[in-house]
Amino acid sequence: MNVIPKVPRHNFLLLPLLGMGLFVILYVLAAIKYPGGSWIDATAPGFSFWHNYLCDLLDYRALNGELNSGRYYARASLGVLCLSLIYLWLFLPHLFPKWNWNTKLMWVSGILAFLSTMLLSSGTHDVTVRVAGLFGAVALLSAFAEMWKAGYIGLMRYGFICLFIFLGNYYIYETGKGLFSLPLIQKITFSGFIAWFIWVDLILYKRFKNKAMHKVLPQDGLG
Repeated sequence: MNVIPKVPRHNFLLLPLLGMGLFVILYVLAAIKYPGGSWIDATAPGFSFWHNYLCDLLDYRALNGELNSGRYYARASLGVLCLSLIYLWLFLPHLFPKWNWNTKLMWVSGILAFLSTMLLSSGTHDVTVRVAGLFGAVALLSAFAEMWKAGYIGLMRYGFICLFIFLGNYYIYETGKGLFSLPLIQKITFSGFIAWFIWVDLILYKRFKNKAMHKVLPQDGLG
């Protein structure tokens, strides 16, 4: 049975873009409010782009021991981002010709990955990273297979680059090798995936916009 929700109106597909924009704004505010301290220097003032992790902004206390007043913005930002990407992922199978076992796997694992990510501020950071990373890798590989079959070659290739950087990020995180560079690599990884999600959302939006303009009945079997 097909459980993929119908797109209410094509303009609603722009909501994830707004959510990702709001995510950036809230995270900048969180960084401004961050009292200070990094894994390199606990006495350093403020948030360091080079030495702090994005997850540092979620913590109750900053690494210098002070109460982290920026955590509210960071946690709101994470929630907005995850909900925005869940909304996008709900409709993603509409890009592909068939609702099959692989699109089901992609759909379920992607939603579970974003739901898991929302727990990053719950005090189970390491477990959350591993669980969300596993679900996310499965979702991406499944999506890449469907993109290849549907002809979205550029989107698939760029997604593979993002996944490769993510795996490098994860290798450093687990082994500790090159740990000094991890805060920067983490931000590169995050930015790369945000750009990929924006690209995915725009393709989905344009597809449904064209359908609305030409009043063409859905041909993908999901519509």
